[in-house]
Amino acid sequence: MLVDSHCHLDRLDLSAHQGSLDAALQAARERGVGHFLCIGVSAENAGAVKALSEQYADVDCSVGVHPLDLAPGETPALEWLLRELAHPHVVAIGETGLDYHYEPEAAELQQASFRLHLEASRQTGKPVIVHTRAARADTLALLREADLPQAGVLHCFTEDWEMAKAALDLGYYISLSGIVTFRNADALREVARQVPVDRLLVETDSPYLAPIPHRGKPNLPQYVREVAEYVASLRGASYAQLAEQTTANFKRLFPLARVA
Repeated sequence: MLVDSHCHLDRLDLSAHQGSLDAALQAARERGVGHFLCIGVSAENAGAVKALSEQYADVDCSVGVHPLDLAPGETPALEWLLRELAHPHVVAIGETGLDYHYEPEAAELQQASFRLHLEASRQTGKPVIVHTRAARADTLALLREADLPQAGVLHCFTEDWEMAKAALDLGYYISLSGIVTFRNADALREVARQVPVDRLLVETDSPYLAPIPHRGKPNLPQYVREVAEYVASLRGASYAQLAEQTTANFKRLFPLARVA
């Protein structure tokens, strides 16, 4: 069985499945995907991801505010986040983190929000899902500062082995998306080869970043199979071995998830 450890089910382009999320999830199940983690990105979509987790037994969710979804000048309230995290199918916090690629001028606001999410993780014990782009030093600095007792994950990892090792040394997992299949992703492929087998996850980040041979099309959870097969080939492992190991890793990182 395979897990799509990071997908945005409320944002999927469902045209390939006649507009049906049921059909999209079933297509993934038929390719061996047994569980989905649907990711929160804002206060506005928290209700949607929780509703999906209530509708489908193989969908759990996270709640948080993406660094690019922050309201100008405002950080989310810790009380709101803790209240949302009390839902039984909210198994993680985020996605949160830092993204200076698009909004370098919002660095201070993003850092304040990231710290708040890390504090929520400390108080609840739920793992944090970290987005980082063009903010390597600050991301690692805030993770070190938080010094959380439980692990989290750097999702859709796009950095080099040096950053991956630093995150691994802090206890974090590394999740790989379809980007690892892209032509110019040599540094990321080296990461894929070197991440310890017990700290590796796979994801789609759908509807974004479809893997080759689907690049340029809307991404779907069923394509996590392509990501897993590609990563397995890089590591000299079988697909079955990688699916089994990444599912075990997911269950360890997200112990509240309803994974069979």
